[in-house]
Amino acid sequence: MVDVLALVEARLRTALGEPDARAAVTFLGTDRVEVLRFQGDGIVRYATLGMSAHPMTDPTAMVADPVKGPRAELVLSVRAGLADTDKVLRPLAVLAASPQVEGVVVAPGASLDVGEPLWPGAPFSSALVAEPGGLVEDLELDEPLDPVRFLPLLPMTPNEAAWKRVHGAQALQERWLNHGTDLRDPARASVPLA
Repeated sequence: MVDVLALVEARLRTALGEPDARAAVTFLGTDRVEVLRFQGDGIVRYATLGMSAHPMTDPTAMVADPVKGPRAELVLSVRAGLADTDKVLRPLAVLAASPQVEGVVVAPGASLDVGEPLWPGAPFSSALVAEPGGLVEDLELDEPLDPVRFLPLLPMTPNEAAWKRVHGAQALQERWLNHGTDLRDPARASVPLA
């Protein structure tokens, strides 16, 4: 069996450079999830490593397929030096473990919520899962395995998360775009929603 995580880490290094820190979190009944930190050009990027070890399965499926199914890792990008964002490691690992723990399929347009600030003082406790393919290209695996997709996380304030539930992910992203919202600002205010 191919070592998916070794290939994933190689893809992350190719796209983002050498990680300057890494942390591992293990939750009861799940595989270990690592979070790698990459820094450069005033941006800190955190990428999970471990979520793609197994395919995500539809929670309504009677039996989990050990081979077929979507695979993904999460990537969060924030401006460096504006907040203590390194404390996001555990919340990111929690989100990356959610397919194993809760049996959910994480896909673009979904909201992921940790129920507490993503880092100390953060105005965000949840994130919108954005479309992959920009920062880190999908990693194709040999058939019959699905490719690994690197899903960007866009932190949402509680008001934005509530608005998104009513109006949808596309509408929220358009609002961010129309207001020139800096989604990498770790201390940004909510976009005007009225």
